[in-house]
Amino acid sequence: MKATILTVGDEVLIGQVVNTNAAFLSKTLFSIGIPVERVITIPDTEKDITREISKAISEYDVVISSGGLGPTHDDITVKCIAKVFKKKLVHHQQTFERIKNIFERRKLQLPANIKHQAMMPEGALLFENKTGTAPGILILKGKKIFCAMPGVPHELEYITVNELIPMLKKQKGSGGKVLLQKTLHTIGIGESFLSQRLGDLDKLLVKDNNSSVKLAFLPSNYEVRLRITVGALTIQKAEKLLKCTLEIVKTKAKNFIYSYSEKPIEEELGRLLAKRRLTISIAESCTGGLVCSKLTNVSGSSAYVMAGAVTYSNNAKIKMLGVKKTTLVKHGAVSRETAIKMAEGIRKLAKTDIGISTTGIAGPAGAVPGKPVGLVWIGYSNREKSFAKEFIFTKDRIRNKEAMSKMALEVVRRELLDIK
Repeated sequence: MKATILTVGDEVLIGQVVNTNAAFLSKTLFSIGIPVERVITIPDTEKDITREISKAISEYDVVISSGGLGPTHDDITVKCIAKVFKKKLVHHQQTFERIKNIFERRKLQLPANIKHQAMMPEGALLFENKTGTAPGILILKGKKIFCAMPGVPHELEYITVNELIPMLKKQKGSGGKVLLQKTLHTIGIGESFLSQRLGDLDKLLVKDNNSSVKLAFLPSNYEVRLRITVGALTIQKAEKLLKCTLEIVKTKAKNFIYSYSEKPIEEELGRLLAKRRLTISIAESCTGGLVCSKLTNVSGSSAYVMAGAVTYSNNAKIKMLGVKKTTLVKHGAVSRETAIKMAEGIRKLAKTDIGISTTGIAGPAGAVPGKPVGLVWIGYSNREKSFAKEFIFTKDRIRNKEAMSKMALEVVRRELLDIK
C-alpha cells in the first residue's frame, strides 16, 4: 500500500502555518509499513481540491487529507469530497448532537453556521473526534481508502492514532513489505565527505530482489543525520538487513557517529558525564552562554553542570577567569592561548573535573588578518592536561554560535571517549 497526503489551506501555502500534520502522518504511516510517496498542499478553492482528490485516489491506495472541515465559508473540503465521489451531502444528526453538547457544556451559544459542520457525504463512515467538533470522514472505494481529517494538529493526531491506524492495519493485513528505519547522528563531517566514506553500500550488502536499502543524508549546521530505510518481505529479513547495514555504516563512519537515536549531542555528552561521575564548568565568549544552555536543557544536568560564565569582554576574562593581560595583548582574545587559560580558569574557579571554553569571531564583523569570521578556539582542561582546538565555520552569526556550541560539546565527548 502506498499513500499520499493532501493538505488543504492557503495558510500553509503562504507559510503562515507550518505543515506539521504531514510530518506526523508520514512518520505514523511509515511505522505500519505504508510509505507516503507524495505530499501536496492545496489552496482553498473547489477546483483545486476536487482535482487533487480525484488524481490522488486514482494513483494511490491510501489518500489522507487534512483541513477544510470547519464551519466557516472557506471550509469546503466536505463539499468537494461529495462531488468527487458523487455523493449527496446529508445532515448527520449524531454529529450535530455531539457538537451541540460541546457548546452547551462550555455554556456557549450555538452558532448558526455550525450546522454546516454536520453535513456529511451520504454513506461515508465517520471517525469519532473526542478532541474537537469535526469528525474524520472515511470513504472506501474498492480497495482504495480515502480519509479526510480536521487540520487542527491535536485533533488529527487523535483520530490518526485511535481510529485511522487500527483500520489501516486491519485493511493492510500481513501482506506487502516490512519497512524499518534507523537514524544516526554524525557531527564534524560534511555531507559530501560522509557520502564518500560510505560509498556504494549495495555492493557490500547481501540482499534478494524483494529487499531494499535506502540512505538519506539530512545535513543541519555541521551535523548530518543519516537515515537508513530497509524493506523486506518478513520482519526477520528486514531486521537482519538493517543490522548488516548498520554494521557497515558504523565501520565506515566510525567516531563521527555520536548517536544511534534522536538524542542531541548534549544528551549524549550528559549521559557520559553522569556515567563517569564527572563535573563540568563552561567559560564562553563568542557563544554567549549557548554551550551552557544546551547542557542544561537535559533533565538531571545539575548532577554534572556546576557553573557557567559568559566572559565577553577582556576585562571579564581577566577578573573572572584569571587570564593574564599579557596573554591577551600578545595573542589576542581569539587565540589558542586565551582559550586554554579560559578553560583552566573556569575549572579552577568552579572546582570541576573539566573546564571548557569558547572564544571566537561570530561575525559578521570582527575579522582581522589571520582571524576570519567563523573562527573559534575551543579550550579544554582537566587535572592532567589542557589544550585548545581551532575551527572555522561560516559568515553567519547565528549559525556560527550554534555550530561552535555543538563542537565544544563534541570536543568534550571525543576526549572522554579517547577519540583522536
